[in-house]
Amino acid sequence: MISKQEEENISNRYTAIKPFLYNEQQKRIFAASEARVIGYGGISILSRITGIDREAIAKGLKEIENSGDIDKARVRTAGGGRKRLEEIDPQVKEDLEKLMDSSTCGSPQSALKWTKKSLHNIEEELNKMGHEISHTTVYRLLSEMDYSMQGNQKAIEGNSQNPDRNKQFEHINYMVKEYQDKGQPVISIDTKKKELVGNYKNGGKEYCLKGQPKKVNVHDFEDDKLGSVRPYGVYDIKNNKGWVNIGTDKDTAVFAVESIRKWWYTIGRKSYPKATELLITADGGGSNSSRTRL
Repeated sequence: MISKQEEENISNRYTAIKPFLYNEQQKRIFAASEARVIGYGGISILSRITGIDREAIAKGLKEIENSGDIDKARVRTAGGGRKRLEEIDPQVKEDLEKLMDSSTCGSPQSALKWTKKSLHNIEEELNKMGHEISHTTVYRLLSEMDYSMQGNQKAIEGNSQNPDRNKQFEHINYMVKEYQDKGQPVISIDTKKKELVGNYKNGGKEYCLKGQPKKVNVHDFEDDKLGSVRPYGVYDIKNNKGWVNIGTDKDTAVFAVESIRKWWYTIGRKSYPKATELLITADGGGSNSSRTRL
């Protein structure tokens, strides 16, 4: 037996060191070491002071005695700890698979499936089906089932597709190769997304002093004075080089022709000094429309 003062001393030591005892093993080892010093009755006393179970303290004593054999990387014994939800509730994975079938997209032959449903919506559906599950567990299960979160992809042409579409592209491909074999320039052109001019937020990140990010406008309203610009891209297919002309007016056929002219005089004729022809590939909209007379 020990005095009340000694018990109080042990209690104070435990209170002081407790914030640094991060797991069950460390706590029981501390209690066991104190109980070992006390001797007979030490386990009961330390259990009363610390609130740690007697069996846990006894286990700690065995670990101290066999410290040479202890697995320092393991906190619990093999098989210890909380079981996974699918072990407790085997039906949850099957119900999740059924739930995903109704919204599974992409090719059935693909190893990677994807879903348009959010984690919280799936969590809610499974809870309605009687499963106690969190969105974090849903995320883990979906990852194990090869699902990932993705956006929509434009892939369905619809009924307006020309029956000779494949022949058209084969012809374009043949023309491109023919021009390249003759050493003639081939370019692909298109007007890019309209961009506002001013102090607006852009995607991506850049290095700044900590806590001092660059300040930009809260709202992306067009500035009456600065307006917006239209980048017109010209891509040299053979040399794999791009060139952009910035226009401040509307996306007109005049703008398209002038952009190509500027590309030719600044880059094109230097890259192809012997050129006598120019093959231009483009989509059929905006300034590149086939309906535009210019």
